Amino acid sequence: MKHALKLSLVLAAIALGSQTQAIAQDKVLNLYSARHYQTDEAMYDTFTRTTGIKINRVDADDAGIIARLRAEGAASPADVIMLVDAARLAVADAQGLFQPIKSAKLDETIPANLRATATADGVTWTGFSTRARVVVYDPARVKAEDVATYEQLADPKLKGMVCTRSGSHPYNLSLFATVVERLGDQKGEAWLKGLVDNMARAPKGGDTDQIKGVASGECGIGLTNTYYIARLIKSDKPEDKAVMSKVRVMFPNQGTSGTHVNIAGAAVAKHAKNRENAIAFMEFLSSPYAQDYFANGNNEFPAAKGLKIDNPAIKAMGGDHFKAETVPLGSVAKNLTKVQQMLDRVGYK
Repeated sequence: MKHALKLSLVLAAIALGSQTQAIAQDKVLNLYSARHYQTDEAMYDTFTRTTGIKINRVDADDAGIIARLRAEGAASPADVIMLVDAARLAVADAQGLFQPIKSAKLDETIPANLRATATADGVTWTGFSTRARVVVYDPARVKAEDVATYEQLADPKLKGMVCTRSGSHPYNLSLFATVVERLGDQKGEAWLKGLVDNMARAPKGGDTDQIKGVASGECGIGLTNTYYIARLIKSDKPEDKAVMSKVRVMFPNQGTSGTHVNIAGAAVAKHAKNRENAIAFMEFLSSPYAQDYFANGNNEFPAAKGLKIDNPAIKAMGGDHFKAETVPLGSVAKNLTKVQQMLDRVGYK
């Protein structure tokens, strides 16, 4: 019943949209996607059923998609590009691979801080789901009040405790660029140096490895995106349950700036041949129906304003009521190159 109601809302929104005439003329959409989640398939099928627009999809990782777009140039058939990190969207945007669009629906539905900085021509990329970058810690070794902020992770009292994946990974780059935006260059670089000084080991692995490292005792503190935690919470494997029994989750900066959130987002390709269909698809991704799939299918948070989270795993970690930062991701993007240079200087691998 719930999905039926949301589906009816999607139908109504698309039917009343300004794109209806163009949709009827050309029923195809070429999608390049770095999202590889089975739940997304249901979203795409619903879009096709409700609009008649067939989706031709190319799957690759973010770097592969960006390289392909550059190689194809003006001959590229891509209409919509979906990437899974603000840093990656910013890199592609800086290379001129997207085009700006104007959509009253997206302006109304998606908060401005989760989109590229608007210009007179419109907005080049939009976030459609978010994930928080949180701290996991060993309560037997670390007090909750000692990891209540990102800034505290550089405190010398936590020496030998911190584990992360590569500092240059986009998940970390986006977080670090946001902290630098907030603290300023000098204090931001000093903070990064403090993180390096507090490392339990050299950065390695993915986010799940950081969680397991805390559970095993190799690390006292780890950084991870929330959906990795949710997957372990939902797992039926005894070893995953054992991991989660040994760690705690902290949403940092609740009393100040809020916890850092990153996005998975989309953009209309620079040389899109089916522009109107592409805009219709972007608007569909902001609908309650699609937003529900993002939240419950891949343990993400909806980007659209005012939607509640029903995911039990998200609720279990406290993700249904945390304060998220509001620093515009579009403005943070300008810090990426500078932050990478800082990481090189402080020896953050």
